[in-house]
Formats: sequence, structure tokens, C-alpha cells
Amino acid sequence: MPELPEAETIVRGLRTTIVGESIRRVEVLHLDILRQTKAIFSKRVRLRRINGIERRGKNILLVLNGGWVIKVNLGMTGRLLPFSRPPRGTERPSHPAVRIRFLSGALLVFDDTRRFGSVEALSGTEWNEWSNLMGPEPLGPTYQVSRLISGLKSSSSPIRSWLLDQKRIAGVGNIYANEALYLAGIHPQRQSRTVTRNEVKALYRSLRSVLADAIKAGGTTIQDYRNTDGDKGEYAGQLSIYGREGKPCYGCNSEVQRVVFSNRSAFYCPSCQPFRRNK
Repeated sequence: MPELPEAETIVRGLRTTIVGESIRRVEVLHLDILRQTKAIFSKRVRLRRINGIERRGKNILLVLNGGWVIKVNLGMTGRLLPFSRPPRGTERPSHPAVRIRFLSGALLVFDDTRRFGSVEALSGTEWNEWSNLMGPEPLGPTYQVSRLISGLKSSSSPIRSWLLDQKRIAGVGNIYANEALYLAGIHPQRQSRTVTRNEVKALYRSLRSVLADAIKAGGTTIQDYRNTDGDKGEYAGQLSIYGREGKPCYGCNSEVQRVVFSNRSAFYCPSCQPFRRNK
């Protein structure tokens, strides 16, 4: 699933292509993508101007005039593809779910192979209520290590699970949680409240560093993710632990291990990330 760096990369690509466009009409090819009726969605966005593109967590936001917002979650395989003209031949999206046609003749397509993504139009009030349910942005200027310390010390959840909880911290998914924990030397199954203050400080630094570096690389493509130009993210070549089961740890040459809990794989080095019994 695209995480914060992938969503941020797409946001930056869309800012150079569709900001200023006005929506002529929408075409919904698969109703299960919408989180509201087609009639409501169409009424809320028709003839609205796109004033900006933002991100909240893993979600991409098309900010419209009048305070309306189109919220897009890419799910597992979703893509947002802008075209200056209707696509032809090999340009055509393979699994279009929603098409947004602009007055200029340009087009934005939400393409989703597995259709786990979602699209909805929200009022300013609805959007604020939804956003307030999410945790802080880990790269935000106001997010300090003290907030991470206070959040972890009151939780008995495994720390990898804590990092994936979007109500606790927004935008972090399994890839970057694994990477940050490895760099901080913390076992993914450690109970959150047992992590020491110094370890949390290391985790804070590694999490922000990993996310920032992944954004610079245009995100991570394991299978499906592509940016708005159709290119793969290049951070996969920089991954330190994720997906490296059975390979030598870059730090100590121990064999990287994989463990499954909460229905998700976690990768760790048993030497660099020793498991400490929960107290």
C-alpha cells in the first residue's frame, strides 16, 4: 500500500499538472470506489476549481473552491494519472475507476486494479472532522519527540503495530515502520511502553530520516506503485531490512528474520534488534 512518501510524491506531481483546472464532469466506472452516491459526488465537485493539492497521512487531497475537498486513498494498487488530453493506445489506464474531466479538455484518472482505494467529496466541516481522527504528521514542524515518548509509554501494543495505527501517527505503513525500527535498533514486537527514552529518541530521528529520504527517492515500488509520470519509486534500492528475509544484515551479517503478527510481516535483525522481554 502506498504510504506517506508515495502519497507525497504524487501530490507534488499533481501540483504541476492540474492545479487551476476546473471540473467539467466526472465519470464513475466502478461505484464501489466511491464512499457516497455518484449523484452526491458529482454535485459536490461539478464546475469546481482545483485550488491546490495537499496530503494528510496516506491520503491525497484535491482542494476545491468553496471549501470542498476530494479525498483520495490509493488503497493497495490505486494510481492518479493526469493527462493533458484523452489518453490513446498504450497511454490508456488499464483499470480506470473514476475519470475527472476538466473544462480545458485535460483529464485525471483514478486507476485501481484491485479496487481497494476510495474517492469521496467532503465539505470543509466533514473534512476537518475526519482529519481530527488521525494522528499527527511525523514530518510536521510541530511534531516533537516528546509527543512520541508520551504516546508510546502508555501503550502495551507491539511497537510496529503502534506505528501502523493511523490514529496515533499519520502516514506510516509497514515498509517505513520496519526501516525506522531497524535503524533505531528496536525489535518490532517490543511492547511500546518498554522502549526506553533514548530508544524513542533514536526512533524519532530514524523515522523522520527514512520518510524524508524516501520522498527524495520518489517513494518505494515493490510491485504496483507508480508516480504521476508512470515511473517507479527508487527507494527500494535503499531499503535496509524490509523484504530481506534470509539475507545478511548490512550492519553485522546476521541473517535477517521475518515474523508475522497482526497479519503483517515484520523484518528484523536478531543481533541489531534483540528482543527484550516485556516488563
